[in-house]
Amino acid sequence: MFSKACEYGIKSVLYIASQSLKKERVKIGDVAENSGTPEAFTAKILGTLTKSNIVTSYKGPNGGFEINIERMKQIKIGEIVFALDGDAVYNGCALGLDTCNEADPCPMHEKFVAIRSRLKQMLETTSIYELATQLKAGNTTLIR
Repeated sequence: MFSKACEYGIKSVLYIASQSLKKERVKIGDVAENSGTPEAFTAKILGTLTKSNIVTSYKGPNGGFEINIERMKQIKIGEIVFALDGDAVYNGCALGLDTCNEADPCPMHEKFVAIRSRLKQMLETTSIYELATQLKAGNTTLIR
């Protein structure tokens, strides 16, 4: 459903957020290790997410990544998806056709539109804070 970059981005942001709830900044290596993502790819993704104002990056010996708690409550998962994948998840065809719409639908169009609508609603209403608190409490996990 999401690109690998987007999957890694969501996992990385959730790890950073869970550590930010503890008032800790995290280095790229720590993010990669605790979210199960490749370090070099994680660095590139976090660069994009920093430019999109989803995470904050600090340089130097006390540097790393963090997310302010108030910002965490504002950021929805859909913002991460949009920053890394654009709006393709909301507009793409289930079968990958170049053109798929009400006037010229693929065989799965009608059912997929309903699924996409529910997905969009979930992504636009679920905050990073909501998921990070579940992670911090040990109710969920990022890696197995």
